[in-house]
Amino acid sequence: MDRHVIEALGCARVVIEDGKIVEIGEPQARFCPLFLKTRGITELNEESIRKNIEFRIQDFGMCTPARKMRMRDFLSYGISELIGMALSEGMIDAAVMVCEGAGTVVVSEPELAQGIGGRVSGIIETSPIEEIIKAVGRDRVLDPEKAVIDQVKGAELAFSLGYRRVAITVARAEDALEIRRRFGQKVAIFAVHTSGLLAKDAEALFDACDVITACASRSVREAARRRALYQVGNKVPVYAASLWGEALLKARVKMLGRPNVTSPEEPPHPLF
Repeated sequence: MDRHVIEALGCARVVIEDGKIVEIGEPQARFCPLFLKTRGITELNEESIRKNIEFRIQDFGMCTPARKMRMRDFLSYGISELIGMALSEGMIDAAVMVCEGAGTVVVSEPELAQGIGGRVSGIIETSPIEEIIKAVGRDRVLDPEKAVIDQVKGAELAFSLGYRRVAITVARAEDALEIRRRFGQKVAIFAVHTSGLLAKDAEALFDACDVITACASRSVREAARRRALYQVGNKVPVYAASLWGEALLKARVKMLGRPNVTSPEEPPHPLF
């Protein structure tokens, strides 16, 4: 039996075993502007969460051996879209990400980075699915036998494979700080899944990261008012926390060819 635990759609805990939903927890937020825009979901509850997760399983094989791994850009300023662009433009040459069925992985193809990160986020626990591991490349999976999630060791793997400028997604402030301490400016750190962060962790992300997504985090937004160098996004803000991050976000704005529109100070939905 394979087992996958994700936090999705308002940070509800969702457990999938052998392609079937076996648990849906209570969402911490009842509304997400991105899911309203992309899927027409007006309220996050057990029914709407179940329908969306079932759609993902059927549509692209999330958490199953039938997983479709490659994808083109979906959002304007999503983290996977930014990483994919950075790969395409030679700003980085690999990315350390988390994929269900494989755990921590190293990717260098823009469409693979987008297919992994753009379709599933908030992966808390996963177990090996051989077809997914094969699609990524066994030598690019940190632990093919257990599908471990460890972004610090993932960075080590990326450099051992010969990559020189590596992007890494992190969901924990302590990982961001450790990765920056160990690898300095050889890494670009992207903070994801930030909803519910403590204020001290939000400050730590601005200390260590290059790009930070706000999600539904009140702490990140408050820190960003003082510390962000640049901001993009009209649904969920994405912040530059370094000069490199600022250059990346400005390059994305230029590539999209339209004015950068940012969110208002207070979004019309609860934060936590």
